[in-house]
Amino acid sequence: MAGPSDALAGLNDAQRRAAQAVRGPVAIIAGAGTGKTTTITHRIAHQVATGTFPADRILAVTFTTKAAAELRERLSRLGVQGVDARTFHSAALAELQWLWTAHTGEELPLVLDHKAGVISTFARSLPMPYKFTPRRELANEIEWAKNRRIDPAAYAGALGEHVPPIPVDLMLRVYEGYERKKRTMGRIDFEDMLTFAVDLLEQHPDAADTFRSRFHAFTVDEYQDVNPLQAALLDAWVGDRDDVCVVGDDYQTIYSFTGASPTYLTGFAARHPRAQVVTLTENYRSSPQVLGLANALAQHLGGEPRSLTATRDEGPPPGAQQLSGESAETAAVVDAVRRLRDDADLPLEEIAVLYRINARSEPFEEAFAAAGIPYQVKDGAFLSRPGPRAALAQLRRRRDQPADATVDAVIAELGGTDGDSEDDEDVTRRADLARLRILAGEFAAAHDGATAGAFAEELGTRFTTERDGRGVQLLTYHRAKGLEFDAVFLPRLIDGELPFRSGRSKADPVEERRLLYVGITRARRYLFLTWSREAKTRPSPYLAEMGLRGKGPAKTVAKAVPPPAGDGPVYERLKRWRADRAKADGVPAYVVFHDRTLGQIADELPADRDALAEIAGIGPTKLDRYGDEVLAVVASG
Repeated sequence: MAGPSDALAGLNDAQRRAAQAVRGPVAIIAGAGTGKTTTITHRIAHQVATGTFPADRILAVTFTTKAAAELRERLSRLGVQGVDARTFHSAALAELQWLWTAHTGEELPLVLDHKAGVISTFARSLPMPYKFTPRRELANEIEWAKNRRIDPAAYAGALGEHVPPIPVDLMLRVYEGYERKKRTMGRIDFEDMLTFAVDLLEQHPDAADTFRSRFHAFTVDEYQDVNPLQAALLDAWVGDRDDVCVVGDDYQTIYSFTGASPTYLTGFAARHPRAQVVTLTENYRSSPQVLGLANALAQHLGGEPRSLTATRDEGPPPGAQQLSGESAETAAVVDAVRRLRDDADLPLEEIAVLYRINARSEPFEEAFAAAGIPYQVKDGAFLSRPGPRAALAQLRRRRDQPADATVDAVIAELGGTDGDSEDDEDVTRRADLARLRILAGEFAAAHDGATAGAFAEELGTRFTTERDGRGVQLLTYHRAKGLEFDAVFLPRLIDGELPFRSGRSKADPVEERRLLYVGITRARRYLFLTWSREAKTRPSPYLAEMGLRGKGPAKTVAKAVPPPAGDGPVYERLKRWRADRAKADGVPAYVVFHDRTLGQIADELPADRDALAEIAGIGPTKLDRYGDEVLAVVASG
């Protein structure tokens, strides 16, 4: 592999300090877009290159298989092989399978894929109106308890101010029944897996010694997302050693419903007095204008005050606009998307519309379909979500019955549209069913004798431009975490949406503010915030914190779109090459590269693959596929 100096190449001062801290407890506070993965992979490479630790004695854990795969890929590109990069659950399972067999002489029970199937039996036996409580909401409550190592016997007494989704006695009945049936099935769940791993290490010193001899250094990604059970497992892994590096951003803690708390990250130095703390603030993702808005909101996020510093070129000011209603808001987003595509040659896949819950995708799905603009829904399109999907199946079975009356009957069978739950899944189900009722009423009014079958067919035609992997990306704030886009739209910034409220239930306004911060920092260049002013709505209080509320319509994204970049002989040669390559591959020219990307190549004249990789729109796949050809075209003049 590369030597120590190569492992530090290309890092800024703060990243270099973090990478050179190869021993002892280290906390890296990595702001959005500051090169978190780059820093920790270079640090691991430096640990190996300096001989501090052999690669096969390093364990790197994160929260998703995608993130773990990226760690392995980045390390491989740095010439590092043998580091064990896994998710928390995968690492715990690998440990537990060995320990369990060694200490019980039996094979580890199979792990449940999900809890809903086991829970359903007990949920169906609940009295009205609780039997329609979403299974995921009950599963989340069980996970809330198990992540804190609270068993059914201690559950009622450990609630404190926490409010379960159904009365305590009923929730306890579900929790006890779930645990009992799971044992009967001979299965364990993910929380059991972590708990057993911790217990075996705590109760069997010989097992702990064996495991700790396997790994000598630990790196934990996304540390702001750890819950008490995961923190206990990490402590059991590390033992009385201190070669642990944690990295995260407390400003992006948005999973408290799983038990995650930013205090594990912010309190790391207090728990490890010898800890080195390095803060990364140089942002490589967003324009100064986007970061100006993010930094304004960050002043209200709590924790150690810090601001992100832009390294990218100037961009247009964020668009911030109050509109007359939800329909006008949706139309403004669609119009701006069309202008970004047509005037700025922005790929639709680089445009994202974020919303708080899945139910908010439907107006945009319908509007983009009507405009003929392809889109993709990351959290499940309207017609594929549980409520509409189940309703459609019933409508097709009753196809000859009247549309509006049949829809009303089906909605009642599916649990109705009333409720106070703040669970995202239940709110989405109710909102989706309410929207179906409105659509059915409109269809019946426009078509005499409208049948349920005809209405089902109409729904199919109104949501037809979703493309797998193509088009504008529609997704929730939570799903957008870790992603980035050239343009980001944040609609429905009203009180009740951010911060979110359902009936009498209110989400934690502190975490809701962090959600908005995550949304803002997904944008590279274009950012568009909108809200409606209607009789029953008020703007989100977070707008005032950013200095936006009370202003008239600001310069919108659509008006801030620049013309496509690039001209001259290099640009023309690149366009001719792209046309030939697209024809050979049998794909549209924009699939190879957009005009904007070709223009930037022509402007910057990259001389090697590293310089080419710095250009927006050229990821690892396109670099491998087209990089040598593009460099040859650039050099041919």
